[in-house]
Amino acid sequence: MFKTRLLVSALALVGSMSVAYAWESLPTEAPAPSDNPTTAEKVSLGQMLYHDPRLSSTGTVSCSSCHNTMLGGEDNRPNSMGVNGQTGGRSAPTVWNSAFNKVQFWDGRAASLEEQAAGPVTNPIEMGMKSWDDVVARLKTIEGYQQAFEKAFGKDSISKETATKAIAAYERTLITPNSPYDNYVAGDKAALTAQQVRGMEKIGELGCTACHSGPAFNGPGMFQKFPVIPNAYFEAQYHFKKDKGLAEVSKNPADENLWKVPTLRNIALTAPYFHNGSVKTLDQAVMIMGQAQLGKELAKEEIADIVAFLNALTGEFPKQAMPALPGTPGKSFN
Repeated sequence: MFKTRLLVSALALVGSMSVAYAWESLPTEAPAPSDNPTTAEKVSLGQMLYHDPRLSSTGTVSCSSCHNTMLGGEDNRPNSMGVNGQTGGRSAPTVWNSAFNKVQFWDGRAASLEEQAAGPVTNPIEMGMKSWDDVVARLKTIEGYQQAFEKAFGKDSISKETATKAIAAYERTLITPNSPYDNYVAGDKAALTAQQVRGMEKIGELGCTACHSGPAFNGPGMFQKFPVIPNAYFEAQYHFKKDKGLAEVSKNPADENLWKVPTLRNIALTAPYFHNGSVKTLDQAVMIMGQAQLGKELAKEEIADIVAFLNALTGEFPKQAMPALPGTPGKSFN
């Protein structure tokens, strides 16, 4: 996965170059890997597992605790809260449209949704289970899960692999199409305001789409250095460089402060911003990106136009009925 880092630095410095850009709408379905085709049974099971706090050591934290599908697909906290009130050092990425990420997590350490789903459950700060063996043993004692796994994967199929495949199958349904931007690209020229059109043109002119490209505005799976341009004031205020990003995984000093390019979809809903959640407002985030990535001090009017366009990337949430979780009559795990 680290080959993609070779795409980084030059793309950040497009500056004021005018870039011809093909604006794309968001697909309404996400591709599934050949070893995990999407089925209704998997999605139903995955939705239950995603919302079940019993996958945590304290019975208080589920995937949805940090990646809330009734909000922006995350938790609007600077740093997410796990078991026993512990907080990590990073802001939760949105789960909306995560199926279109080439890699998962801020540092890109997971190559797929299936691999990503395995991580938080046994992270001591996040969900805190000692091992996936403990998770599987717990699930096997719940009759409703025995039945749901059998429908999705066959008899006696409860395992780490099938649980993470089910969660990933559910997450591939979490797509938010039909934003005002998508409708505009599809031909409805009244879908965007004049200010939003100016913002759309401005991010193309500035070169923002060199990194935030494609229908999900998250690039082709590349990593980007952030910040590119040193700024002592920003560092003192926001501590962007304290976390080494990809280098925390690769242990390669050349990877310090490289991050997966995040989606701009639904960004108006996902404050606070950046990997450490240190910036509270979208207009402040746009101002910082202008200076830290492009070396440009954007005018207030330019920032307002860009923010207006970013608001037009808020799509329609899929209609979901919250799952009824399998019960454990007469007993508790905690």
